[in-house]
Amino acid sequence: MTVYLNALFLLLLQLISPSTVAQEAARMAIAEEVRNSIENEMINRWYPNAYDQENGGYVSSFEYDFSPSENQNKMIVSQARHLWTLSKLMERYPDTSHYAAGAKLGLDFLINKFWDQEHGGFFTLLDRKGNVLENNQGAKTAYGNAFGIYGLAAYHHASGDPSALEWAKKSFYWLEKNSYDPEFGGYFQSLERDGTPSKRNEQTPSTATTGYKDQNSSIHLLEAFTELYQVWKDPLLKRRTEELLVIIRDTIVQNEGYLQLFLLADWTPVSFRDQGRSAIEKHHNIDHVSYGHDVETAYLMMEASHVLGLTNDYKTWEIGKKMVDHALMHGWDGQSGGFYDGGYYFPEEDAPEIVKDTKNWWAQAEGLNTLLIMADLYPDDPMEYFAKFKQQWNYIQQNLIDHAYGGWYSGGLDKQPELKNGQKGHIWKTAYHNFRSLHNCDLKLRDPSHLALTIKSKE
Repeated sequence: MTVYLNALFLLLLQLISPSTVAQEAARMAIAEEVRNSIENEMINRWYPNAYDQENGGYVSSFEYDFSPSENQNKMIVSQARHLWTLSKLMERYPDTSHYAAGAKLGLDFLINKFWDQEHGGFFTLLDRKGNVLENNQGAKTAYGNAFGIYGLAAYHHASGDPSALEWAKKSFYWLEKNSYDPEFGGYFQSLERDGTPSKRNEQTPSTATTGYKDQNSSIHLLEAFTELYQVWKDPLLKRRTEELLVIIRDTIVQNEGYLQLFLLADWTPVSFRDQGRSAIEKHHNIDHVSYGHDVETAYLMMEASHVLGLTNDYKTWEIGKKMVDHALMHGWDGQSGGFYDGGYYFPEEDAPEIVKDTKNWWAQAEGLNTLLIMADLYPDDPMEYFAKFKQQWNYIQQNLIDHAYGGWYSGGLDKQPELKNGQKGHIWKTAYHNFRSLHNCDLKLRDPSHLALTIKSKE
């Protein structure tokens, strides 16, 4: 019997192409590297190190060696990202009890400190103890409130705690009342303390983003609503999620395949393209091609479409692929790997020029995740996504992961070697982007059907 089974196995191997066998071996080898990095170079450094046992919530800032920094203000975005990450760790490692205790610290701090008891909504920035900073005056954003929902929904999914879901619903309805635009759809990003959308006036600097709609809050609202819809099948939530998906895919994504960063209320692009190079450089934060956001959004759109249960949604897959291909053709370092931080379509030019060749950590993480998804969706595509995925993982290991102290540098050392001694964490940098990427890649490398993102035949 054993001889028969061995013969059958050898026959099956002969029927499988050598390239397929080699790729499977490569997938398993990378999966082991990724899992080791998650457990021994990332989450073991962040947690329980980040738990603020004295004040609640999470310690925000760490130096290169993960010693706490002096400034420990707390922002809703990073605090909620910690809550989301810990909720996913509760599910990934159910036998590690401190993840649940750490997540509860974040839940209580969000509800008791960040939520505005007078006007509703989550404050943007507090001090370490949870007091509103005077210079911030309680301003709020759709972006920050989106991450509040994101963390609360994930915690409810992991713990079953009904209070987390109720607070997520409350946050959703607060955005619906204050930030949602009933005329043109979508959400206003900048909000006053009482929820009123902030307006631009003659005194508003041209470099300020006040009063604009934007891609960043839009894609993360989509992300948050997608997370919430998995635990709350509400009809209004579904309509708003579908609406955001369509707005991002069909309006914010430009014909070339990149996201317009900022837009007017009616979704007219805010661009300085016709005002000369000096004006373009001055307004870089408002108007450029962000390759990291493009590859991240391709994933978020496909995830939303899948969670919503949209059938035959070929357009979302086609636009997502177009965005990834555009980023690879124009914003990818073909020699070393990695996505550049910024490009620009100057007048009379058919291709964008690289205007910022650094490679920040979150874009590389999002690119890794999306490249593997595209490799499994389009295994025979000329873009050779799996080869680029392997190159990206090598780039990350060589230039972003600190194999001595753990964590990721904030940018690739090939472009910014000085970041080797930079902060490992701050109010804009947690383990959220890189943990989500490596977690998804670990599962998907072992099982290509993970995330259930598949191409259905048009026929």
